[in-house]
Amino acid sequence: MLPHQQTLPIIFLLINFVFLFALLASADIRIKVIKNVEVGNLINQCIPWEHFVALGLSLWWLTMLPRWSRAAVHLYKLGSQNNMELRKDFCFAASRSYAKVAMAADNSAEKDFSTKPEVHLNKMFWSKPCSLALPQDSPLRVEEPKYEGIRHILFKLLLFYSKESKSIRGANVVYRRIVSQVDKPAIYNVFNMDKTFKTTFSLLVLHMWLYLRRLKEDGQEGVEFGQYLYEIYNHDVELRVSKAGVNLLLTRWMKDLEKIFYGNIVAYDAAMLPEAKYDELLNVIWRNIFSDDGLSKPNDAAMGAVQAMARYARRESTCLSLTDKESILSGNFMFSSLENPRSDDYVREDKTEF
Repeated sequence: MLPHQQTLPIIFLLINFVFLFALLASADIRIKVIKNVEVGNLINQCIPWEHFVALGLSLWWLTMLPRWSRAAVHLYKLGSQNNMELRKDFCFAASRSYAKVAMAADNSAEKDFSTKPEVHLNKMFWSKPCSLALPQDSPLRVEEPKYEGIRHILFKLLLFYSKESKSIRGANVVYRRIVSQVDKPAIYNVFNMDKTFKTTFSLLVLHMWLYLRRLKEDGQEGVEFGQYLYEIYNHDVELRVSKAGVNLLLTRWMKDLEKIFYGNIVAYDAAMLPEAKYDELLNVIWRNIFSDDGLSKPNDAAMGAVQAMARYARRESTCLSLTDKESILSGNFMFSSLENPRSDDYVREDKTEF
């Protein structure tokens, strides 16, 4: 048992003894040794009925103490084991250029890129970029609620129509768009990926970067909106980490994931610079999303998926740039659908990457 695990039973015992002494003190039990006195008289004279109840509770507490101590140690071991298993999922940034993500949560040694349904990745994501804004008559649009009369006055007094409130509502819609794209099985089927905590988190960071990159075009307003979005993202990641089994040292985990987030953002931005090498984005996507150790090179089967995702990222970035500001800030846009992809939908005649 580790040193910090050994201290838990001691602390638990101290807490129990403090509680026990509190019971005894509150009852003010005074036990007197009287010779040749019947037990009934002893109880009547020395221990009133409320003191006798307190003594019974104290004895019951002493009886249950060993069981609770063993249960606390067992639960602590389970929590530590889950925490250690999930910690193996990541390998953090070795430099500022990128943050590498390691083994998946299921501890699979290698990905099997041949078990997924066949998709013609080499023919996908070549089509001309277009705006991602939803049509005005789309049932997927989210419109601001419009109140009239006394309701409008009350909501205005409650700052419902303030810039901050509108930004928060818009950021929530935007984040739902991002999560919808990341959590759907389609993206994992198309790119031949297993859905694990590591891959889901990596794709979440990729789509956050795509959107935050677009916000830079809107200047200070985009920066402020991005802060609201990041707070929502951070809360969601915390829930995902807890759901994955990490209940201990959650703050440390969140700090580690924050480093990965900013490391990935820096790496993606650097790969999109005009002076960056042609295959830099491909290498970054491989390290951050597909690779288990951040160092090995992809095989031929994996290379097709990595190249397709690099084309997908470039295309979505251009599509977001073509999307109007109102749609971007209100969340009335949708990432390119990956449901039932047909090669004809993505092929261009010249097949020149942008």
